[in-house]
Amino acid sequence: MTSLDDTNPAQLVVAGVEHCLELAATWHAWDGRPIARTEDGVTGVWTPLKAVRRIGDHLVDHLHQVEALLAGAEPVPDEWHGRLITLDADWGRFTEADFDEARSRLRRLARTYLLRYAAAGPQAWDAPRDPAWTLREIAEHVANVSWYADQVGRLETTRV
Repeated sequence: MTSLDDTNPAQLVVAGVEHCLELAATWHAWDGRPIARTEDGVTGVWTPLKAVRRIGDHLVDHLHQVEALLAGAEPVPDEWHGRLITLDADWGRFTEADFDEARSRLRRLARTYLLRYAAAGPQAWDAPRDPAWTLREIAEHVANVSWYADQVGRLETTRV
């Protein structure tokens, strides 16, 4: 159930990104083997870099959707393959520098949602946008961005 209040719905996006980063902080321990997850009978392959790529893609997709809705424009459909494919680049090691880059990028994207929603104002958050979702519904959906990070999960680290 959606709560109609004056709390910026994009706070949920910020919280979702922070959960992603909490998990990603453990991904230096990834051993290079694929992480298989099955959902609805379909098994997908995950790596830390794939999860980071998909988190960023999801944030960009829906930020574009928000901007198009507010501008009264048709959004440009995405043409990437999403989670269905694993790119060669997804197989790389997840280093401390990768984590630093992801943290900076994802926090800036989350803050962009926060600022955009603040600029749109509370009256815009629940305005009907049929057949599209309201801005609040988009934020609630995007807050689940941590689903991608959960596919890799929290990796156990061992001390050498």
